[in-house]
Amino acid sequence: MTQTLLRGRLLSFHRDPQGPDDTEAYTYIEDAGLLMRDGLIAARGTFAEVRAQAPQAPVTDHRPHLMMAGFIDTHIHFPQVQVIASWGAQLLDWLNGYTFPEETRFADPAHAARMARAYLDLLTAHGTTTAVSFCSVHAASAEALFAEATHRDMRMLAGKVMMDRNAPDGLRDTAQGGYDDSKALIDRWHGKGRNGYVITPRFAITSTPEQLAMAGALAAEHPECHVQTHLSENRAEIAYTAELYPEARDYLDVYEGFGLLGPKTLLGHAIHLTPREIDALAETGAHPVFCPTSNLFLGSGLFDAPGLGARGITSGIATDVGAGTSYCMLQTLNEGYKVLQLQGHALHPLNAFHWATRGNACVLGLQDRIGTLDAGTEADVVVLDSRATPAMALRCERAGTLAEELFVLQVMGDDRATVETYVAGTPRKATTRPPLQQRAAEPA
Repeated sequence: MTQTLLRGRLLSFHRDPQGPDDTEAYTYIEDAGLLMRDGLIAARGTFAEVRAQAPQAPVTDHRPHLMMAGFIDTHIHFPQVQVIASWGAQLLDWLNGYTFPEETRFADPAHAARMARAYLDLLTAHGTTTAVSFCSVHAASAEALFAEATHRDMRMLAGKVMMDRNAPDGLRDTAQGGYDDSKALIDRWHGKGRNGYVITPRFAITSTPEQLAMAGALAAEHPECHVQTHLSENRAEIAYTAELYPEARDYLDVYEGFGLLGPKTLLGHAIHLTPREIDALAETGAHPVFCPTSNLFLGSGLFDAPGLGARGITSGIATDVGAGTSYCMLQTLNEGYKVLQLQGHALHPLNAFHWATRGNACVLGLQDRIGTLDAGTEADVVVLDSRATPAMALRCERAGTLAEELFVLQVMGDDRATVETYVAGTPRKATTRPPLQQRAAEPA
């Protein structure tokens, strides 16, 4: 039995706050104890209460910092770690000019393994403990990511993209090949350790009807798996999809017609939606995913989170690296705040931090395992310092409430605000590995 008792300030959400005064939506403890045992949270409460339950447990004192559930990123591209910050294009040109050439490199298992180590290092350095990841078209990329996540005991949802057209040589599969590779990866990795497989047709433009039918067959055969793809990110993308699928009523109808919509479906972007598509999202329980830094970077448009929420549609929020410009969920919340301000909605910091933790867990249907600091859930924890930089410390001198402190983290925070990240109870922010360039020759 391994156990550690963390001491610090604790914030954990029970539901999305209904207003700034909705203190029943969360638990906040000024001097808290959080007992982690064998990868799970064993107890939480005041430090004195929890210490009495485990008097022999070693204590890590994080005071005065804030302990929260680790961040959850619901849409991010593993093969784009060396594409982030690529200048000057909108979606389709950006894919063809930067992303597709880069992703061809992931056919090499050694390269994929090296990038998997770097990718997970970056996530935990920014306080993210669970990610829903797109891999490349190559099964080797998913193998590398799942293997590294298993080594770290990190909860990872991922899938190799299925794409059999409108992509360069070396970055296409076939309808049958995409099905076969995905089926083998499901058998090998889904439910093994903390891994979950995600059926991943990249988007309608890069899949033939035959391939989307195969993806729908996989989803029917494996209802335990999530499905992820892209939807209505860019107007040129929508127009091209309409040309490729002239029988579809709209973009979402392409996926709907192949049986790909349901409560486990994650739809990246979903910006330019028709009234019929919004009705279909509400009826099927599929989840749009808000990617604010990416939407701004590529000039794609403004996501209508309040409007969708009013229809009972639950949306995730995500970085979307590499069109997204930061691995940091704090900066994702920062840019999300600005996108929503442009539409007359101010995202309250309590709602923002719920969204990046329990809210995203609810989107994934995993709120009983991650996203809170409830006893019995997985011990994924981020420790945050709201005074991590001189500018933040100066601002926090005038922050008189928890909400004001959270907003400082949301607007000014980055990886420097992440004091420590615990993955299944193990500290992971500081790595003992040598720098990436010195690790290139390590065996896969």
